[in-house]
Amino acid sequence: MKKVELYTDGACRGNPGPGGWGVLLRYAEEERELYGYQAAATNNQMELMAAIRGLEALKQPCEVVLTTDSKYVLQGMTEWLVGWKRKGWRNASGQPVKNQDLWQRLEAAAQPHHIKWNWVRGHTGHPDNERVDSLANRAIDERKLA
Repeated sequence: MKKVELYTDGACRGNPGPGGWGVLLRYAEEERELYGYQAAATNNQMELMAAIRGLEALKQPCEVVLTTDSKYVLQGMTEWLVGWKRKGWRNASGQPVKNQDLWQRLEAAAQPHHIKWNWVRGHTGHPDNERVDSLANRAIDERKLA
């Protein structure tokens, strides 16, 4: 099984506001950057889209180390998802889970892979996190639809 490193980040100008997401995929010595824009989004939606688009770009099951600066994405996938599904997509307060469609899409994108979820503090000089942050902001600057 291929071993892939995946770095993801989302950005918003305003929350909600114009949003962007950025992805860095690394396999052996090869790297691929992806980024995209959404006219109206929240920061959490763009964090989710980055992880979704990164995983959807993989064409076969892989061992993935996915690094995000979003505790929302990390905890959603590693802690909260099981309970949300058990409660009919309700959170601990009994309210509908926000971004359910994106969580379901992320779960489907993650399903074929063995994923180790990593968190890194954003904006602290981690080179690959800074790189995907730049891609997410570039998407907004260029209004690149993907």
